Amino acid sequence: MSEPLGSPAARDKDALIMGAGGRLDFATLQGQIDQAVALLAADGLSFGDHIAVLFGNEAALFPIVWAAQRTGLYYTPVNWHLTADEASYVVGDCDARVLLASHAHAELAATISAAVPGLHTVILAPDGSLPELPSPVDTTKLPQSWEGFAMFYSSGTTGRPKGVLRPPVRTPVGTTGAIDQLMRGLYGLNSDSVYLSTGPLYHAAPLGWSTATQRVGGTTVVMERFDALTVLELIERHRVTHVQFVPTMMTRLLRLTPEERNRFDLSSLKYVIHAAAPCPIDVKRAIIDWFGPIVWEYYAGTEGNGYFAIDSTDWLAHPGSVGRAMFGTTHILDDEGRELPPGEIGTIWFEGTGEFAYHNDKEKTATAFNDRGWSTLGDVGHVEPDGYLYLSDRRVDLIISGGVNIYPQEVENALTLHPAVYDAAVIGVRDEEMGQRVVAVVQAEPGATPGPDLGAELIAHCQQQLAKFKCPREVAFVEELPRLPSGKLLRRRVRDEFDPH
Repeated sequence: MSEPLGSPAARDKDALIMGAGGRLDFATLQGQIDQAVALLAADGLSFGDHIAVLFGNEAALFPIVWAAQRTGLYYTPVNWHLTADEASYVVGDCDARVLLASHAHAELAATISAAVPGLHTVILAPDGSLPELPSPVDTTKLPQSWEGFAMFYSSGTTGRPKGVLRPPVRTPVGTTGAIDQLMRGLYGLNSDSVYLSTGPLYHAAPLGWSTATQRVGGTTVVMERFDALTVLELIERHRVTHVQFVPTMMTRLLRLTPEERNRFDLSSLKYVIHAAAPCPIDVKRAIIDWFGPIVWEYYAGTEGNGYFAIDSTDWLAHPGSVGRAMFGTTHILDDEGRELPPGEIGTIWFEGTGEFAYHNDKEKTATAFNDRGWSTLGDVGHVEPDGYLYLSDRRVDLIISGGVNIYPQEVENALTLHPAVYDAAVIGVRDEEMGQRVVAVVQAEPGATPGPDLGAELIAHCQQQLAKFKCPREVAFVEELPRLPSGKLLRRRVRDEFDPH
């Protein structure tokens, strides 16, 4: 049996509640974790090996993630919205030996399995149960001493997603990491906490916060999909203490009528947390006015090399800031690597924070570190003399739509495969609800007829190549895109024309 979650005195307490119904107490969850540990051990997996998981927001995901987390395995959640080609690439690139998938995603799992040589694919039953082992495994003799590692994928600037890899250090199960300490100390996460997870569990924050809550003996409530009114209903029904949003969700909440907002008792809330994308100042003020001074914002990356946080009081005094550093030292450098004084805009670098690498991409890893060992996410901003950070541009070309990262190069690569496209630039244009929306600016091939029909054809073409959330919402046509003699696209000029500030 793996080391149990929660306290022995609270085995009948809810560890997981699904928004649409169904729950697991800690004792039941622990039994399912032990079954998953036995299944992975029967596959011959040991410390440092890798699995991939393909699930929606489903209860059956949690025993598998915990089994990997408590037996020293790497695990990669796969975004089920990806195309079969995109999902197969992620599973193959992360070196997964086993793919575990819910019954709802059996068809995609089978396609991935056929595309990735040597992959053992396990499909769960419709009720979420694991397959029976041919012979019993004594779980008391399994290797289970080490913490595992989540390895999430985010889109790469060259068009292929990159996995963020943490070094495989043998850390005893139960060891509290820097982020866990922050969650407990900064946000008061404890055994009395009830966390409402509003986002997809294939993203780092929803899954990380959900498991962190269970680790301290609290209860995680998971929404199958986001709905603004359902959020308020779940907060009241389950006496939620912590909830996390992206700005798009906050915009949708603010669109509820006063009658809808006032229908529910939200007095249990202690922390309303948001991150993942820049939040418009008027949206942030409106959320604080509604929920009170319990709204927190943080800025961080999956790479784990920096973490900034700010509460409501500090934000109202420093509107637009993402807060001060919670660990490590922040440096703002110019393009030549020279340190800039407070108030001047440059690239944000972190000193004295965790190690990471981009899996199978030595070049990208090298560019994330400088000769002093400091690391960067590529974001641009400035720090005021009092230490408050303000972001000017998040990874410059990066489009953040609804809290999801989209890299233009990947979409441009798909567009240029179409015979009517001579050249293409993809940008993010400000959008009231989504933060940004994806717009393709296209230079058509001679002989092609620019216009609405070709635009619709190009959007449909992209949807055949890429996950729908990455595809353009609009297509604009120009006679020629601005490029240097070297061929480099002057993307900022395109942005300035189609999304002037």
